[in-house]
Amino acid sequence: MKEAHHLLKKVFGYDSFRPYQEEIIEHVLAKKDALVLMPTGGGKSICFQIPALMLEDVTLVISPLISLMKDQVESLLANGVEAGFINSSQSEAQKNQILMKARNKELKILYISPETLASGVQTWLRDFKFSLVAIDEAHCVSMWGHDFRPEYKMIQEIRKIDPSIPFIALTATADKITKKDIVTNLGLKDPRLFTSSFDRPNLSLEVMGNIPKKEKQQEIIQFIKSQGDKSGIIYCLSRKETEEWSLALRAAGINSEYYHAGLSPDERSQVQEDFVKDEVPVICATVAFGMGIDKSNVRWVIHTNLPKNMEGYYQEIGRAGRDGMPSVTRLYYNYRDVVLLTDFAKDSSQSELLLEKLDRMLQYAEASTCRRRILLAYFGESLQENCGNCDVCKNPPAYLDGTILSQKALSCIKRTDEKVTMHVLIDILRGAKNAAVYNGNYQELKTYGIGADMSWNNWSHHLIEMKNLGLFEVAYDQHMSLKVTDFGNDVLFKGTQIQLTAPKIREAKKEKAARGEKSTRTPVTTTELTKQEILFDRLKMLRRKIAVEKNVPPYVIFNDATLHEMTIELPRTESAFLGISGVGNQKLESYGYQFMDVIKTHLEENRPKISTYEETLILLKQDLSLEEIAQQRNMQVTTIYSHLAKLFSEGYPIEIHKYVSEDEIKRIREVIQGMELTNALKPIHEALNGEIDYGKIRLVLSVIESEVINIE
Repeated sequence: MKEAHHLLKKVFGYDSFRPYQEEIIEHVLAKKDALVLMPTGGGKSICFQIPALMLEDVTLVISPLISLMKDQVESLLANGVEAGFINSSQSEAQKNQILMKARNKELKILYISPETLASGVQTWLRDFKFSLVAIDEAHCVSMWGHDFRPEYKMIQEIRKIDPSIPFIALTATADKITKKDIVTNLGLKDPRLFTSSFDRPNLSLEVMGNIPKKEKQQEIIQFIKSQGDKSGIIYCLSRKETEEWSLALRAAGINSEYYHAGLSPDERSQVQEDFVKDEVPVICATVAFGMGIDKSNVRWVIHTNLPKNMEGYYQEIGRAGRDGMPSVTRLYYNYRDVVLLTDFAKDSSQSELLLEKLDRMLQYAEASTCRRRILLAYFGESLQENCGNCDVCKNPPAYLDGTILSQKALSCIKRTDEKVTMHVLIDILRGAKNAAVYNGNYQELKTYGIGADMSWNNWSHHLIEMKNLGLFEVAYDQHMSLKVTDFGNDVLFKGTQIQLTAPKIREAKKEKAARGEKSTRTPVTTTELTKQEILFDRLKMLRRKIAVEKNVPPYVIFNDATLHEMTIELPRTESAFLGISGVGNQKLESYGYQFMDVIKTHLEENRPKISTYEETLILLKQDLSLEEIAQQRNMQVTTIYSHLAKLFSEGYPIEIHKYVSEDEIKRIREVIQGMELTNALKPIHEALNGEIDYGKIRLVLSVIESEVINIE
């Protein structure tokens, strides 16, 4: 695997493989099939791109989205790898030109869409000899996957052309049933399953439940402003909401666009391109947006509604921080989301499965335990300790005895014949006087008002926990009514003990203002940038300039993590620049010297202010003669001697005998004997008949002064 390591560094600029990459490459080179489950940003592409460079014939990559192909090909070309793509966005002449290159082996990697495959599998594809077939987003072949594409089933036809071609199927999300479908529908032969860790520790996980719409909007606007010009995505449940959010952000002075399937292909393409090229930092979109984006510097992702399943949620938050840099993910949800998504699921032919997946998503949102552990457990991975980077870990809950609270709630549910929603249940417990209570005659219940001492939000918090603990369940098919479980009956009738967590305090701004308290929300302030941040911004500006000139996304030049490493290591030589992760030979040659010039200029401008004496000391350390120093500094040699005297008197290790001989020191000492020790050099110079320079006299006087001080 020496060649693979060499290519990794030379072409892609990385010193070492990520977990499983080397093993996968070795397996593929042995012409064996593989199914690779690796999280978004985990390095799936390297698993087939390096074998492609090592194999003789063209590697065929089947990818579902045009934008993803374009991004990956641009990145490969920037690294000096000959690659091309064919899809519906091209003219016939453009397609034929790419095919000609592939036939002449002028390409190492050819990307095509599944639709292009379906139309060409009986014609032009039969004229090619491929070394490897890579199927990206392989979950699209399964009807159980969240992005089913029937054209993926045509991939098996390639096996009929040449059964010996190895297949590598790659995906970031697949549950047990989807993995089985991938193997069957792609016709994989005895494939080895490689499952990388799904943990993305650089992503912080936050969930906010049941926040009023206006307050949610204010929170999100404030958060985005605190992020400066960093890129982010806001995911919405409907097309209408994407437009509403974008308008609200623009009204707040935030540059944003919206994206949904109702836009024309050209409009969608333009929005996506503007985002990828950092022209627009914020996109408000439906979940279709982002699947084909290879943008590495998305710094935050916000869901304004509950996602419909954990697979989709994981893939969507995975679009943040693909370069490994710290990034924020935030999920807002309420019960309106649950009702809408439940209705959607019921209309599907897979309603039972979709309802189950929605319920798991809701359990994640309502949990008061480490969110990363819940998320990873869903994908079959166990995290032994709490992550420390989710809202639950950052604000660990305090526990309290919740047995009495639970019994009050469960008794109330029973007394309503289990026909009320959570919202109405809280109204009954708190003794509300509204239509929902009076229409059901619930004010006559013994449990009416028994929880009036607790706020609505606190009851909501505890009831969600009770649901997660399994004390009751929500009957989505019976108007969201609550049903007590067997475990709930044990708590209610047998006194089984229950622990709940103390609710988080969320106070209205008006209440805080009345007490003269300031908001605890992060204020949007302008702070002075550090020197490292200033350099990072300068490197980003250069990257943007080059990207515009070459008409490619900025991250194709260098990603944010690479620029960040430059601000720390400050490379100014070729070897040092090649030592930066993400810098290969081609990128050094293409852009390296421009980036090094920016770093050198930055260092020159920010060189620490030093005294004129210290400037002389720096030149002394370079073994320059006093005459050379005087010439370089445009000064008299006598002045340089005075600098030496000053440096010596302040304790710097100056080698006096390099500049004044023993005989000269002896003569000066003899002359000044009997003289009063002063800084007057002229009498000494005259007593020496002008035979020793003023500078040397000054230097010897500093030695004598030092001796006198030491004696005293």
